[in-house]
Amino acid sequence: MDITEALEQSQPGLVSRVTGAIRKYKLNHRAEQTYLHWISRFVLFHNLKNPEMLQSDDQQLFLAYLRDRLQVSRARMNQAKQALTFFYEDVLGRTGPEGIVAA
Repeated sequence: MDITEALEQSQPGLVSRVTGAIRKYKLNHRAEQTYLHWISRFVLFHNLKNPEMLQSDDQQLFLAYLRDRLQVSRARMNQAKQALTFFYEDVLGRTGPEGIVAA
């Protein structure tokens, strides 16, 4: 399964919503790939649950997992947090994750 297929399984049309928002802000192709990667990993982490149903605690749980269990670098933590913030604020129109400090 392609990683972005997780987004479509969790909510049909979600990939096009994300890419549409990315293109609206004229972000480059690499940013698009990075955002889609982290957003997809977030959805997979929560077993393909509809992201609209996930709360701030779920976002913080994912970021804590990245920091504590996978020990991702500070740069990757910042990428993941920025991708989730973009996803929730600019794609879903909700508040993004807060309170998690990078490693």
